[in-house]
This record gives sequence, C-alpha cells and structure tokens, in this order.
Amino acid sequence: MRRRDVRPNRYTFPLVIKSCTAVRATEEGEQAHGLAIKSGFEGNDFAVPALIDMYSSVGAIGSARKVFSSMPAKNVVAWTAIVAAYLSNGDLGSARSLFDQTTDRDVVLWNTIISGYTRRGDYHKVLEAFDRILRGHDVKPNEATLATVLSACSKLGALRRGRRIHVYAEANGLNTSVCVSNGLIDMYAKCGCIDDAVGVFDAMQRKDLVTWNSMIAGLAMHGRGADALQLFRQMKRAGERPDGITFVGALSACAHIGLVDDGLMHFRSMSEDYKLIPWVEHYGCVVDLLSRAGLLAEAVEFIWRMPMEPDCVIWSALLGACQVHRDVAVAELAMDRLGRLAPGDAANYVVLSNIYGAAGRWKDVARMKRIAREQSTEKTPGGSSIEVDSEVVEFLSSDTRHRQTWKIYWVLEGLTELSKLDELGKQYSILI
Repeated sequence: MRRRDVRPNRYTFPLVIKSCTAVRATEEGEQAHGLAIKSGFEGNDFAVPALIDMYSSVGAIGSARKVFSSMPAKNVVAWTAIVAAYLSNGDLGSARSLFDQTTDRDVVLWNTIISGYTRRGDYHKVLEAFDRILRGHDVKPNEATLATVLSACSKLGALRRGRRIHVYAEANGLNTSVCVSNGLIDMYAKCGCIDDAVGVFDAMQRKDLVTWNSMIAGLAMHGRGADALQLFRQMKRAGERPDGITFVGALSACAHIGLVDDGLMHFRSMSEDYKLIPWVEHYGCVVDLLSRAGLLAEAVEFIWRMPMEPDCVIWSALLGACQVHRDVAVAELAMDRLGRLAPGDAANYVVLSNIYGAAGRWKDVARMKRIAREQSTEKTPGGSSIEVDSEVVEFLSSDTRHRQTWKIYWVLEGLTELSKLDELGKQYSILI
C-alpha cells in the first residue's frame, strides 16, 4: 500500500494494529503507531483503543496509558479499552479509579468492570455494581451482565437476589437468552433449588453444551444421580457431544448412587468412544465412586495407576471414605500423602482423629487433636456465606463479628447436643 503511494486513512491503522496484536508483532505495531503519529491519526477514535489493547497485551501498561492520555476527546470506547487494559494486567484499583472518573458509561464498560470484580472473586462488588446500574436508569443490563451477576449469586448463595434477577430477565425479554438461562440453572442448583433449575431447563427452546452440563452437574450435586444419568443419555440422543465437564457430572452421579460398573464404563468410554483424555477430576470421581462403595483397596490401586500426581482432593476423598468404612490402614496412607501435599489443613487431622476414635486408639486421637489445634492457629480460617433477608452474610471459622454472635453459638450448641442424643439413640437401637 505504501509502495503504491496510497495514503492510509482513519480505518487503516486500527486494522494494522489489531493484526499486530493478534500475532504478537509488537515491534511492527510500534512502527504502525509511529506512522499514525506522523499521519496525524494518533488520537483517532479507532486507533486509540487498538493501540491500548496492543500495549496492554504485552504488559506495557504505561505505554497504553500514554496513548489514552493523548486522546483529546475520550469516548466510551477508549475508556472501556483502558479499564480493560488495567484489569488484564491485574490492577483492579487503577481500573476502578478510571471507571469512577467518567460519567460516559455504557453497558460494555459496566460489564468490563464487573468482569474485573468477578476475576478477583469480589462477588459482593459484582452485586453492588449491578445495583448501581439499576439505580442509574440510563444503562440497561444485557445478557452478559445478567449471566455474570447470576454467577456471583451462585458463589454467594444469594438465592433471593438470583430470583429477582430471574424476574428482571423475564420482564425485559432476556429469559430466552441461552447464557442467561444457563446462569439461572447454575444459580438455582448451587442455591439448593434444583426443581427451579429443572423448570428453567425444561422451558428452554434452545440448549447448548453448557446447558446440559449445568443440569447434569446440578442433579448429581443434589443426589439425583439417576435423573442425571437419564439426562446424560437424553443429551447424547439429542446429538450433543459430551466433553470433559459432562463426564465429571456423569461420574459424580454414578458415585452418588453407587453405580460402580456404570461409572467405570463411562470412564472408559471417555477415551475409547470420545477420544477424551481424562483429567485429574475424572480420576477423583472414580476414586470417590470406589471409596463410597467400600472398595478401598481397589481405590488405592486405581490411584497408584494414575498417569498424573494425585492431588489433595483425591486423597481427601479416600480419607473421608475411610471414616465411613473404618479402615485405619488406608486412612493412615491417605493422611501420609495429605501431610506432604497440604500439611496446614487441620480438617484432615480431625477426620483421622475420628477414625482413630472409632477404633478405640485414644492416644492417637489426642495426638491428632493436638496437631489439628496447632495447624488451625496457622491457617487462614475457612468461610462461607448465606443470604438472610436479602442480605448476604459471611461467616468465618470461630467468627465473633456478627451482631447476633451469642444467638448463633447458642443455636449451634443446641444442635450439637441434639446430634449427640441422636447418635446415642442409634447406638442404643443397635444394642437392642
């Protein structure tokens, strides 16, 4: 083009720069940037976002900021590009600061900052941002907004908030979107409302692979393994090809209802029929399947034959099964491995302590409890959240921050005593 003395225009440079970004040709992109400056297109509405994206893709956030600052009249596309640049480089603080500086926000810019909160795991901020959108009235959430916010609801267990989003989606014609429906299925399943998830699934006119996977996993999670496997078969009849996530759900379903042979058949089918290489999660499901069925020796043998290093999840599943089946030897093997992989996890020592207690090995019980107490003082406390009266409340281990702490612990102590009475009743009935 230059050899033929054809002058570039305002559309030329963005295309060239985007091409350089795609193939990581940064040096050529910088040359295009220099030529854009000479040609008077540096502050061009189309060139600036492309340059910001190019520089941020190689971590040159300072250069991206200079390009942004050179733009005389910044539009929402440029603001979105620079906010996305900081987010992609892990600087949520600067991204939020820039976001707050502009009042020219469209739904794409809002979705960009919301995605930043999601990547950071700050799901409360996701919900706060969504509330700000609704209060502003000048921007309407789209499918991507609702899908992201529903994901935050599922992480927080914010069922009432999720239901309100469902109502909003129906009122604004977004409930027919596949990605919104998928988000609703996932949210309802993870918030304990599996029948609502099934209702959304059945109402969908179009379903993609994520839809099937979410529903199969949700049913398996709720102990409805037979329904999950029936849906798995229905999915294959519908012509949808299962992927690795599908098989995690199917194997989990088999584990929950004790279908050992079916589970092993599905595990073999992955590689033989679908040419899928099993992940560590699939091996974990098979270990869980064998362990729940009391086949602990087979589970250990399966672990030793794994092509990758078994992780904490696999050894923890084996350890948990040992508590049910009272196998001290296998429990000690699992604990030996967990002690190397996750020495700071006090919960594992508590489980082994219970196994020792069932075997009457009281000295080992005392030793495990001592280790568990020592580990608990060193580790970051575990936490969970629940929605109460439309407010998402977080709790940490040994938490005393809540304004009704004394009531909470009073109820917990009562439940603990009731569980002890229930256990005594079971033991008494066995003696009779």
